[in-house]
Amino acid sequence: MSCENNEAAKIPEIHKLKPVHFADLIRTAQLVFDPARGVSGIHREVDWQEFGIPDDVAENLKALGREYRYASPHLPVEIIWSKLTPETRIWFLENKENLWQFEEFFPALDED
Repeated sequence: MSCENNEAAKIPEIHKLKPVHFADLIRTAQLVFDPARGVSGIHREVDWQEFGIPDDVAENLKALGREYRYASPHLPVEIIWSKLTPETRIWFLENKENLWQFEEFFPALDED
């Protein structure tokens, strides 16, 4: 195992991160990339700063959401962590307990 992989493996332990936090991050990234959740003909412009996501973090999340657009949110921690910028890592650590709320802000469009 390389030094970088070894460090990434310790991230959850050091920062009290759980797999659910990373899954919530991927779901948030998917929403930042496509707030309309793939519904054809619907395009939403969102000011992510209003939701507490700085522009540089939103760009990193958008790229992550684009890459994992159709993926299960349960990806290996090392892969996710390696794709986060330092600013996004800090934001993630500060907001890990609240990421689930983004799905509440953008409910599925076909729900009653």
